Amino acid sequence: MTNTIEDVKSADVIFVTGSNTTEAHPVMGMMIRQAVAEGKKLIVADPKRIDLANIADVYLQIKPGTSVALSNTMLHIIFSEGLEDKEYIAAHTEGIEELRECVKPYTPEKGAEICGVDKDLIIKAARLYASTHKSYIAYAMGITQHLNGTNNVMSLSNLALVTGNLGHEGCGINPLRGQNNVQGACDMGALPTDYPAYQKVFDPAVQEKFEKAWGVPLNPKKGLTVTQTIPAILEDKVKVLYIMGENPMVSDPDTHHVEQALEKAFVVVQDLFLTETAEKADVVLPVTCFAEKDGTFSNTERRVQMVRQAVPCKGQSKNDWEVIMELMNRLGYSCHYDKAEDIFNEMRTVTPSYAGITYEKIAKDGQGVQWPCPSEDHPGTPRLHVNGPSRKGGIGLLKAMDWAASPETENEEYPITLMTCRILYHYHTRTMTDRTIAIHYTAPRNYIELNADDALANKIEAGDWVSVTSPRGTVYCEVRIEDTLEPGVAWMPFHYGGGANVLTDAHNLDPICSIPGYKQVGVRIAKVSEEVALKQTERVQSNERSYFENEVQNILWYQEPSEAIALKERSGCYQPEENRLR
Repeated sequence: MTNTIEDVKSADVIFVTGSNTTEAHPVMGMMIRQAVAEGKKLIVADPKRIDLANIADVYLQIKPGTSVALSNTMLHIIFSEGLEDKEYIAAHTEGIEELRECVKPYTPEKGAEICGVDKDLIIKAARLYASTHKSYIAYAMGITQHLNGTNNVMSLSNLALVTGNLGHEGCGINPLRGQNNVQGACDMGALPTDYPAYQKVFDPAVQEKFEKAWGVPLNPKKGLTVTQTIPAILEDKVKVLYIMGENPMVSDPDTHHVEQALEKAFVVVQDLFLTETAEKADVVLPVTCFAEKDGTFSNTERRVQMVRQAVPCKGQSKNDWEVIMELMNRLGYSCHYDKAEDIFNEMRTVTPSYAGITYEKIAKDGQGVQWPCPSEDHPGTPRLHVNGPSRKGGIGLLKAMDWAASPETENEEYPITLMTCRILYHYHTRTMTDRTIAIHYTAPRNYIELNADDALANKIEAGDWVSVTSPRGTVYCEVRIEDTLEPGVAWMPFHYGGGANVLTDAHNLDPICSIPGYKQVGVRIAKVSEEVALKQTERVQSNERSYFENEVQNILWYQEPSEAIALKERSGCYQPEENRLR
């Protein structure tokens, strides 16, 4: 994020795109609601009529995968009406002439045709966004998880640079991270091209610095992304897969493809629970949860915050860093740390943006510190690019790019465009949330949302069971009919094992960052009997029942047996003849 979460309250205009904010980021969603209640203007662009669309000044129900076309059309309008910030463009950007030329064909009429919305709405959105230097862009995976996801992000960067909406309060380009420490993981070098703080592995000066700090020679070659690693296993290029706190059997594209790779590689899983992925591992290393450890998390606004151990560790589980330290020593690299802070302090010595962040500084007022923070007397950096873009010379690069349709939506055999998504009640792959009984009863199983016209055309009613098929496989689930979707568009949560990611594509990826097109999957849908559907999903249902039998036994420790029986009956796994509760 270039700006802070709080800056949304200082904005004059908030542009939310590719984010079901109130479901996936409910605290941020609440703050946007509060800002609108205080008179701020709201633009929403999303294929699904999300809750925030109901309070938006402009709602653009664009077709999936048309974000570049929308941005280019808004830029066309901004240029044609002279709404750009000419002084900022001259002082802080390059590539303006190429961008002007690129967006000329994207007239309001052309943009409306591609995006499937009224041209007047695009005109209104463009004028509103360019009307102030306090226009705040908030986006999420509805922007990034496309075959052109990188271009989607760069097109938003174009909008901000052209209007001077960068480097001060109430504006900027602000990605909302999907998980609580994804930003921190990236900061610490959990990327195939980077050491901590995005220092490139292929930069000789960086390599020399880290070789000196760690006392070993280092490989200067780029590593593989997650989506490159799975195919590499099947091509015999990767032999061992070490998975920490991740559940690719649910979260990664083309589940059958992932399963083949896990069966072929030697797999180590380091996690809290026996997830769908851990079930296929050769070795499982049990580790502690956030409440059992000390350390830091870095959140979506680059804020480094402290976590303190609140409960004792269970059994023989260890902290992640203890497992890794022990493994390094057994592999021949001698190292020793006594606590998480030791590792943090070592990291600071080779990481300029964290150099001034100490545990004492983080804990001082309980608010944490936002990087970059280059020295201990530096207060941290709430907003980036204050003196112009941080790119060399303070010059931001405007990227001219055209919109292109996804091949997933060009196949007549699969006429429905499916978007995968998050819901409020589950977190990522349900590794933790589905172990909470009340959450499970609220959102117990997978489903698909359809437009009423599509349901009618396929003789489907709400509550029916359907097969959802893509070139990768078939999923069976119940139907919900919603008026939040346009005809030809469907919506499915990705949280459930054997669910949405059976359908997604692991081979056609964004050419720059190798992300899959989770938000644009071509499918066909057909009604099936409940009997057929339940038979096809028997393994998933069986696993859920098995888990809940164990969980209800735990409830007996603090609830009356009659209440436990009621819970078990609702879960569909109570079998009186076995008298298991007695």
